[in-house]
Amino acid sequence: MRYWLMKSEPDEVSFDDVLAAPGRTVAWFGVRNYQARNFMRDGMLVGDGVLFYHSSCAVPGVAGIARVASTPYPDASQFDKDGKYFDPKATPEQPRWISVDVQAVAAGRYLPLTEMRTVPELDDMVLLQKGSRLSISPVTAGQWQRILALTGVPAAAFASARD
Repeated sequence: MRYWLMKSEPDEVSFDDVLAAPGRTVAWFGVRNYQARNFMRDGMLVGDGVLFYHSSCAVPGVAGIARVASTPYPDASQFDKDGKYFDPKATPEQPRWISVDVQAVAAGRYLPLTEMRTVPELDDMVLLQKGSRLSISPVTAGQWQRILALTGVPAAAFASARD
């Protein structure tokens, strides 16, 4: 079992959007950083835990708990010539970017970044490191458990969602 923090701008896809989506599931698209892509392609497994993080907003923070709901597949947005995520070097035969599906598990209490910075158990979290801008980053089991506790989401809620 692995855990991840995945950033989304709420004006593009918010956690509420995921909760309202069919099957409470959305495609995670538009990643254009090789390290983040490699995490999705090489590290994520169906059932892994996801901290759904709202970024580039008035109050950034963990907006909900989700899980990885699919294996990686080519990100369709790289082929849309009119879209902001178009990549002219990508072809259907040689895609450069991938997506995974993410499924909402529980909303819990919104956990602002400012509060996360005050929690000693989170000090070494990638998100909190100076200069960290990755849209996807690994989270340790200890960090995951602490954030579940801070958001009020019981670990059992996530465990039952994986089954």
